Order: sequence, then structure tokens, then C-alpha cells
Amino acid sequence: MEPISGIWALVAMSLKTTGIFTIVILTVAYATLAERRISAWIQDRHGPNRVGPQGLLQPIADGIKNILKEETLPATASKLFFILAPILVLVPSMVTFAVIPIAAPLPTPAGVVDMMIADVPIGILYVLAFSSLAVYGVVLGGWASNNKYAFLGGLRASAQMVSYEVALGLSLIPVLMLAGNVTLTEMIWQQQQLGMWFAFPLSLAFILFVVSAFAETNRLPFDMPEAESELVTGYHTEYSAMKFSAFMISEFGHMVTASALMATLFLGGWDLPGSWDNAFWYQGQLISGFAADGSVVLASPAIWKTLVTFAGFAAKTGLFLVLYIWIRWTLPRFRYDQVMALGWKVMLPTSLAYVMLVAGTILVLDEVGLAYGFTYGLVLTAVSGAATFGFVFYIDRGRTITGAAAQRGQKVEIKTIPVPVPAGD
Repeated sequence: MEPISGIWALVAMSLKTTGIFTIVILTVAYATLAERRISAWIQDRHGPNRVGPQGLLQPIADGIKNILKEETLPATASKLFFILAPILVLVPSMVTFAVIPIAAPLPTPAGVVDMMIADVPIGILYVLAFSSLAVYGVVLGGWASNNKYAFLGGLRASAQMVSYEVALGLSLIPVLMLAGNVTLTEMIWQQQQLGMWFAFPLSLAFILFVVSAFAETNRLPFDMPEAESELVTGYHTEYSAMKFSAFMISEFGHMVTASALMATLFLGGWDLPGSWDNAFWYQGQLISGFAADGSVVLASPAIWKTLVTFAGFAAKTGLFLVLYIWIRWTLPRFRYDQVMALGWKVMLPTSLAYVMLVAGTILVLDEVGLAYGFTYGLVLTAVSGAATFGFVFYIDRGRTITGAAAQRGQKVEIKTIPVPVPAGD
């Protein structure tokens, strides 16, 4: 089947933009409810359950409340930048989802429709560029508030963004080397051809990316910019009503985008086990792979495949959203020096070393003539598994994995400091 074109392509683009944007907004709204309900379950509480059946209308009530609340503006704030900051934070969190494919191509009478807003050739670079812009809104909001706590929160956000943006980018290099392309559709296709998701042959890159994503979204244990025990509420201390809500929507929007990105890069995106859903555009044809003689095997898109793969993508994204919430209500906040030390002393050198390890492994496999496929992935899985094992034990340092039982034999020596006796009495 041919890709959709002409006036129908414009119609499809309008419908996709409206539909995907609506899905993202609804996901963000109900992610707030999910966080409150999951935190209540962790803490043995009921959580919000009064507004609507089982509290399902709580996000709507929260939205109405924020719209009706009074907007405040500090007398000494820089008015223009104070208003501009929430916009600069909100927009990047919404537009970054445009290049993420959410399901297998959809067949229609007018042609095949790709289930993403824009399949731009820069792919992952687009996501990284726009997601990095949000820190400008955070810093600007802290500075424009003319509040020392808010300003400190903005400074922390900029320092944390720089620290973990480097590790985030380096953790993506093994993915780019293995996929050979920066477009997200190509990365899904390469995982289909490899016969396994990248989370297995690039396990350490997966861990490093997840940790960096937590830091990039300012979620616990990395929420230094809004540490309420130190900075009241950090960079948005002076904000109220919908301006405050814009910061919260942005935070959850970045969570949704980061979760979808992790699902796409490391869990195959909309791809599900088996070759029944393989689909990729090759020289204007939608193919499912190549035959032994090198000829193309045409794909057979179907509406039910689109629906099933969308459900799979939603489940993978939801898995990472639950992980975000679970970590938020399980781990305590790091100290600021611990956050910086982890970023520069652990994440950065580990990412660099892992890039060289993966590059060397791929070079050796290509030199010996091993074809790109399942065996290729198994070798990389073994190498990455050994690296991940060493990294986890280095980070643990006898605290969690070995447990308290291994520390019972350790002798604790208590030294006393002699105190000189004063002369006289």
C-alpha cells in the first residue's frame, strides 16, 4: 500500500495532531490522579475518592479550581518574565511528543497513515533539543519572582540540567551506534530486525538513561530545584492558580514524554514480540523485512494491528510512569552534593567507558562478519550484562545487594581522645 498523500494527508495530519495532543493532555491529567492514588496505596491511605466514581473526576475538579483561583503577582517581580516563564516551561513538554510513533501504520482507503505527527529526520535530536529548553523557563521563573528561595531553585535546576544532560546524551550514543540512525521509526525497525529490544543488548545504557531522565524531569530523588524542606517550593514559590498549574502540567508532561521515549528507545516502542507487526517504509514501500535472497517482504497493515500495538505502547509508557511514581514515594531526596557527585563522578565516566565498550564490541562483531540479528544481540547482551553487573555492584558498595548480614563481621573500632587534665584543682 502507498502512503497517504494529497488533501487526505492534510486531513490525516490535522486528525493526528488533535488526537495525539488530546491523548497527551488526558494522560497528564490522570497521571496526577494516578500519583495520588498510588502514593495513598503505598502509605496505606484511601487517596482521592470523592469526586466522581472512585475519584475519576478529581483532575477535572483540580483544573476548575486552578482556573477560578486568584492570580497573584509579587510587587517586586519582573512582570513580563514572570508571566513568560510558565509558557516557556509548558510548550516544550507538549511539542516533544510530536516525533514519537505510538502505533503501527494505519491502513485507510486513501493510503497508509503513520501513527505519529511528524517523522522528522532528526528524530531523537528534536526531542533532546526541545526538552532542554524547559530549564530556561524554570530559571526565568526563579529570577523573575525576585525571591531568594525561587532564585536558588532556578540555579539548582540549571546546574542539574547541565550535569545530567551530558550523561543522558552519552547514554544515547550506544543506541545510535546500534540503530545507525537518529529517527525513532528507524530505531523501532532495528529492534524488530535484531529480534530483541535494546534494553537487553544495551542494558547499562538503559539504566543510565532512566537515571538521567529522572534528573532531567526534576523528580525525586532529584527534585533539588523545588526541595520544600529547603526552598519552600523552589522556583515556583511565588506562583499561583493557572501559572502554578502550568509548571505542574509541564512536569507531568515531561514525565509522559520521557516514559514514551524510554519505551521507544529500549522496549521497542509499539513493537510487540513476534514478527507479525513488523512494518517499515523502504523505498516508498511498507515492508516487514527481507527474504533470504535480499528481496523485500511487503507488510500487511491492518486496523487491528494498529489498535493492538497502540495498547502495547500505552502499557510500556504506563510502566515507566508507574516507576516514576513508585520511586517518588519510596526513596528520600538526595543531598545537593550527592546529586552533583553522581552526575559528574559516576554517570559521566561510566557513560564514556560504556560507549567505548559498545563501540569496540560492535567493531569486533562486524570484523568477524556476524550478521545483524538475534545472535548479534545475544553477544552484545552478554557484554553489556557483565558491564551492568560490575556497575551495580560498584554503586551498591555492600549496602543493599549483600545486605546487613555481610556487615555483621565488620569490627567497629571506637577511638577515645584523651582529654588533658587542667592544672590546679
